[in-house]
Amino acid sequence: MQGAIEAALGKLEKREHNIAAAGRTDAGVHAMAQVCHCDMDAEWTPFRLSEALNFHLKPLPVAIVGAARVDDDWHARFSALSRRYHFRMLARRAPPTHDVGLVWHVKSPIDIEAMRAGAEYLLGHHDFTTFRSTICQAKSPMKTLDELTISEHEVAAGHEYHFNLSARSFLHNQVRSIVGTLERVGARSWEPAQVKAALEAQSRAACGPVCSPDGLYLAGVEYPEDPFA
Repeated sequence: MQGAIEAALGKLEKREHNIAAAGRTDAGVHAMAQVCHCDMDAEWTPFRLSEALNFHLKPLPVAIVGAARVDDDWHARFSALSRRYHFRMLARRAPPTHDVGLVWHVKSPIDIEAMRAGAEYLLGHHDFTTFRSTICQAKSPMKTLDELTISEHEVAAGHEYHFNLSARSFLHNQVRSIVGTLERVGARSWEPAQVKAALEAQSRAACGPVCSPDGLYLAGVEYPEDPFA
């Protein structure tokens, strides 16, 4: 995404461009509401800039859905108060068709109440070393998970489970590690209390499997004032 937008900006103003995003995502992860900022030389109106960028982004699966002017000291990453992630997990024997690459497919029946019980142990302020990639560059594993909700939706021949997580910031692979671990609870391979034990172990070896990036979406970024309001 970053390279595509920077290339499109280069078509509008012939120079090197660097954008800053609200957060980095792994390869294969999607974004419904990524926020970036950049510096422009010309006095572009927000509407004209978004239209011009979308013209040069075709046919890539990247679109500018809104643009706004912000103060010089505003930063897409450092001005953010929180990030929200959404994860989709499809549980059925048959593989996905229309949503290939957009949902994590598991074949085991899932117990949502067991997953919810396991999720309760992760809410709040903790050392999330267990759910952190070994190549994570964050200075501290201490994070506060403000929201972790799970909902169930009937689909053809199966069920889809939606995970919604919110925090000021996340560690590398934290969401995928949490969902992968909770899936083990939902599949009855783990008991809910094992999530608490894994968290308290503060060891990557105690984590469940890291799930596929296919079902993960950056769903929103909150700022003190919404720049797009």
